[in-house]
Amino acid sequence: MTTEPTSFIRARGLTKRFRKGSTDITPLQDLDLDVERGTFLALMGPSGSGKTTLLNLLAGIDRTSGGELFIDSRPIHALGRSQLTAWRAEAVGYIFQLYHLIPVLTAFENVELPLLLHPLSRSERQRRVEGALALVGLSDRSDHFPHQLSGGQEQRVAIARALIADPALLVADEPTGDLDAESAAAILDLLGRLSRDHGKTIVMVTHDPRAAAAADRCLHLEKGRLVGETQAAP
Repeated sequence: MTTEPTSFIRARGLTKRFRKGSTDITPLQDLDLDVERGTFLALMGPSGSGKTTLLNLLAGIDRTSGGELFIDSRPIHALGRSQLTAWRAEAVGYIFQLYHLIPVLTAFENVELPLLLHPLSRSERQRRVEGALALVGLSDRSDHFPHQLSGGQEQRVAIARALIADPALLVADEPTGDLDAESAAAILDLLGRLSRDHGKTIVMVTHDPRAAAAADRCLHLEKGRLVGETQAAP
């Protein structure tokens, strides 16, 4: 029987397995999860615990091996590869640890890049990019190249790029891992505001307990299974 989704993210028996040589690897096993819309969720666990696997399944980067996964009522587990690609382009923004900005493009051009795949006028692209850069506090850096920005500013550009298509879901892989403490705190504050004030659902993988403490909830995984959860104080 198909599970009816009630939460923004709803997973039942979520499993990922693959074969490496003669060995079966199962980085995620029978995981159940419910996440309400607008939640800032952190994933923690040792290397090999399954947190990055879970992040990639939620982002539609990888496909499930078993179980059900609904995001915003869409049956992600049932989508084919082309459907998954189309859904990911409109519904998910991905934030990387090392920014992945193109060095020869300005901040404006880096943020604009995903919009070139959409049938938008130049003026509409400009309006959206300016709005995204304003949201992350970088309106005055739009014509700067990545090498002219600090690490924290580069990550803000990357967040603006992730926001440019107005996705409901943001996934972040160690977004503060390459930043100093002050820049990391500013990025975490920005993510919190995107969740709290703009209704974005955010799932973040982190090894840093201080980063996890900024989230509304923190799931702890070990060997592909959920072993604990902590929630922010009210």
